[in-house]
Amino acid sequence: MVKKSILSITLAIVLVMSTAPTVAFSDGASSGRVPKDYGPKPYALNLAELAKINKNFREAVWTGDLLQLMVMSIEPQCEIGLEEHSDTDHFFYVIEGTGLVQTGPKDTNLNYSRMIEPGSGIFVPKAEWHNIINKGSTPLKILVVYAPPHHDHGTVHKTKAEAKH
Repeated sequence: MVKKSILSITLAIVLVMSTAPTVAFSDGASSGRVPKDYGPKPYALNLAELAKINKNFREAVWTGDLLQLMVMSIEPQCEIGLEEHSDTDHFFYVIEGTGLVQTGPKDTNLNYSRMIEPGSGIFVPKAEWHNIINKGSTPLKILVVYAPPHHDHGTVHKTKAEAKH
């Protein structure tokens, strides 16, 4: 039942992303910054605009008990970095930029590789090694859904180096 709920939420996010109008924010985004992590309180916002204004490598937008939404900005020719999470499914949604996603059962066997662009959705199951590489000349703006949450409530990593520590 929980897996069906998480899938339903993820699919709802994709639907919203494809139909969301541009709206003004009253909680910080209009000032050009990502609003604080509002989870687990109810919260509505324009995710595409939020991803576009984010300048941090990774920042929490909403953290609940079963789900977490982060925004990411990956600089040109940079990457998330090869990683694996044994207990967390991921859903990535590309807002701006182009890149390459690679996944596989081992860090030495990335047997799945696809180019990504705005509108691309990427599902990565738990325990799957994965990396996303920005192949473009502009920042790659991504929404990331973790189920269950992977990062602490309110996480902000301004740079990839900061995220590693």
